Amino acid sequence: MKVALGSDHGGFALKEKVKAYLEKEGFSYEDYGCDSTASCDYPDFGRAAAQAVAEGKCDKGIVICSTGIGISIAANKVKGIRCALCTDPYMAKMTRLHNDANVLALGALVVGEGIATEIVDVFLHTAFSGEERHQRRINKIEG
Repeated sequence: MKVALGSDHGGFALKEKVKAYLEKEGFSYEDYGCDSTASCDYPDFGRAAAQAVAEGKCDKGIVICSTGIGISIAANKVKGIRCALCTDPYMAKMTRLHNDANVLALGALVVGEGIATEIVDVFLHTAFSGEERHQRRINKIEG
């Protein structure tokens, strides 16, 4: 599985921790920026990571800003993306099972490194349930 990563300056440090975790766990990734803590605009990097998933260049995405809110909104503007902001592993599990979310958003000032890696682990290892009721609801979202 290949993971698209994107963050702004507020999420940069956590993105680096997530990269180390992905490497340790044997996942490949593509980093779509940013590359420092210098102030930058989250929509640029959230959109780039989301587009990589939508275009099939990557299987899943993880986007990070200070709260996770702005970058999740930006990612969700890309057609075919279902980005979920998760603050605990249960949310990550349920968004994969029920919503087939393909991008995870994290807030670097909301979750610490330990919980963030647990969230990432659950998100990447949980499959969509495939249940008809959940697929029907996803179809309604996709329009």
